[in-house]
Amino acid sequence: MVQDWSKLVGGAYVKPNWHWPLVYSKWTYFRGSACAEARLRLLRPRSRLLVASKFLRCTRTGIKGPPAQQFVMSVSSNPDKRQKMESALDQLKKYTVVVADTGDFNAIEEYKPQDATTNPSLILAAAKMSAYQHLLDQAIKYGIAKGGTEEEQVTNIMDKLFVSFGLEILKKIPGRVSTEVDARLSFDKDGMVSRALRLISLYEEAGVSKEQVLIKLSSTWEGIQAGRELEEKHGVHCNMTLLFSFAQAVACAEAHVTLISPFVGRILDWYKENTDRKSYEPNEDPGVVSVTKIYNYYKKFGYSTVVMGASFRNKGEVKALAGCDLLTISPALLAELNQDHSTVVPTLTVQGAKAADLEQLHLDEKEFRWQHNEDRMAVEKLSDGIRKFAADAVKLESMIKEKMMNVKNGQ
Repeated sequence: MVQDWSKLVGGAYVKPNWHWPLVYSKWTYFRGSACAEARLRLLRPRSRLLVASKFLRCTRTGIKGPPAQQFVMSVSSNPDKRQKMESALDQLKKYTVVVADTGDFNAIEEYKPQDATTNPSLILAAAKMSAYQHLLDQAIKYGIAKGGTEEEQVTNIMDKLFVSFGLEILKKIPGRVSTEVDARLSFDKDGMVSRALRLISLYEEAGVSKEQVLIKLSSTWEGIQAGRELEEKHGVHCNMTLLFSFAQAVACAEAHVTLISPFVGRILDWYKENTDRKSYEPNEDPGVVSVTKIYNYYKKFGYSTVVMGASFRNKGEVKALAGCDLLTISPALLAELNQDHSTVVPTLTVQGAKAADLEQLHLDEKEFRWQHNEDRMAVEKLSDGIRKFAADAVKLESMIKEKMMNVKNGQ
């Protein structure tokens, strides 16, 4: 049984200077078959100080506990401050699966998301950190041992490194990790399928089921068809990334991929750079509007593909999409949401989606390419996203080649 009853109030340990809003608190303690009840009464108010007297009574045996002890606690005069509200992050988790958009294990451990996503840019940043050098070193040894040309060794090292980060992340989350196929394969359907299966085989060699992994593919027409093949023929779940247009979202739904990642913040970036308007309220944010339409379309017409909003620029965008299936959020914004105690309410609901004024579309390749082409923002941001991820992949390869040379030279 708990011995220091003077510190036990309402099931929690308290300090003398805590604000105390209660006049009566009840706590029940279980250990095996034992059940005891501690009751607290606040007596004799003197200004803002109360002397509390507490006693213990066993509900089954009637045996009294330790003698009443007195202690002093200050009481807040402001009732609004008497009870700390949940953080916006904790509230958001009630309506949406929160995913960490990072390769930093420490951030994942701190904010306890359900899932985690990575991409070449995040892996490049993490690989530069001293804390993760051992993963890079292990991948290089693996690639060298596999043999082949330098290009083949580098490819094997890249795959091994991405999977190694994924394996470490899976130790810290209960859900799935997303691992991305090289963006330079974005227009090569067969190349994406082959690379995805290679990544899955590395996970399975490490004892991780493909059910715990999402393969990230660019949402080009070729990428969407690669996703269809991976899902239908190989049972590999796909996360379609770099998604900016409604046409991309429709094609992904018709391909029955597991998940899409529409990029909220990058859509906002484009509108701020290419229009006269430089600021938006969260519910008017072009990225938020885009994801809301996609979510409503999927739910209205019963598609199995789920929506994971991504690439946020501020916490207002995140809160404006509360209720979305998933949201992948950077550590910086997770920290802001954790410090924010404003009220979060779901803005996206299945009921609301069912009432949305939308018509169902069916797109073949020609219609997809035309409708996507008509969205200037989406065309530019998709191309830009592929180029940036490809550039970071090249930087990572350069880092790997330099370290490979050092290892081979015995340095």
